[in-house]
Amino acid sequence: MSISRADVLATLGQIMRPDGESIVAAGMVRALTVDAGIIRFVLETGAGDADTLQALRNRAEGALRALDGVKDISIVMTAPSKRPPPPDLRTGGSAKPDGPEPVPGVNHIIAIASGKGGVGKSTLTANLAVALAAQGQRVGLLDADVYGPSQPRMLGISGRPASGPDGKTILPLRNHGVTLMSIGLMAGQDEAVVWRGPMLMGALQQMLFQVQWGALDVLLVDLPPGTGDVQMTLGQKTRLDGAIMVSTPQDVALLDVRKGIDMFQKMSVPILGMVENMSTHICTNCGAEEHIFGHGGVQAEAARIGAPLLAEIPLTLNIRTASDGGAPIVVASPNSAEARAFQRLAKRMIQEHLG
Repeated sequence: MSISRADVLATLGQIMRPDGESIVAAGMVRALTVDAGIIRFVLETGAGDADTLQALRNRAEGALRALDGVKDISIVMTAPSKRPPPPDLRTGGSAKPDGPEPVPGVNHIIAIASGKGGVGKSTLTANLAVALAAQGQRVGLLDADVYGPSQPRMLGISGRPASGPDGKTILPLRNHGVTLMSIGLMAGQDEAVVWRGPMLMGALQQMLFQVQWGALDVLLVDLPPGTGDVQMTLGQKTRLDGAIMVSTPQDVALLDVRKGIDMFQKMSVPILGMVENMSTHICTNCGAEEHIFGHGGVQAEAARIGAPLLAEIPLTLNIRTASDGGAPIVVASPNSAEARAFQRLAKRMIQEHLG
């Protein structure tokens, strides 16, 4: 007998909070998926007594396991503490970091950011992570691009994380020498993540501090494009070593990346450098080199803000097909010219920031 979404909601509708309202009626059940007997959802708890909230979770899980056809259950709790103060737009000020903390066992945390989407930030992050691992670093990757999580596909990771023995920690998955946590592993592949700001902040903090990362030399955080709640929460709550800004050389992309740089500077997060992605294209038929998006724009921007240009990554079909296939070009073709560009970037990061 297969379990349906309606069955799950009806069962969860019987789980009552201390105020007499069900967790479904109170809007606490989010991102529910029911697939082949596997139930996944987010329990948005908000602020409250920890024991009471954990009891609600335990009762929900117990009731669901009693249903016929249930094979496994994954419940992620989000409990944002307080919302960070908004930027003071009248004075040009910004939200101040509110007790940034290190992630236990992680030596360095580096954010990979972009001003706009489509510039290849996630592809660069995946290849950099694998290249660092190949050079002996213990690497973790947090896919914080909540609305468009692509790292599971790029790293060839499927399935979903399990809970630790205490029922509170999350055990991440691993491939190509990289330990990965992504909201894409918790939700259905085609399911939209429709979350408000507080839910995003709670989920990000849970993926940072409740995941059993183990001992890492570096944790790369693949951020969503732009300047929003996820970026602000990361900068305020987490002790970052710095950020790498990724952009194509075209003027439109550079206009947006300047806003990202300004955001990190207001939060006192160092800009470690910039990467010019899709820097040049070599024709596979004739070998001619073309600067499709222009050239030198990122280098000029880096010079303007006093940050180094860390790498120029070419635009090639091989990088795209390798990422789509779940084995980044650094793994799929480690001796190629494309892979060597990422390997040089990894070596530079080790020498300048991770050594």
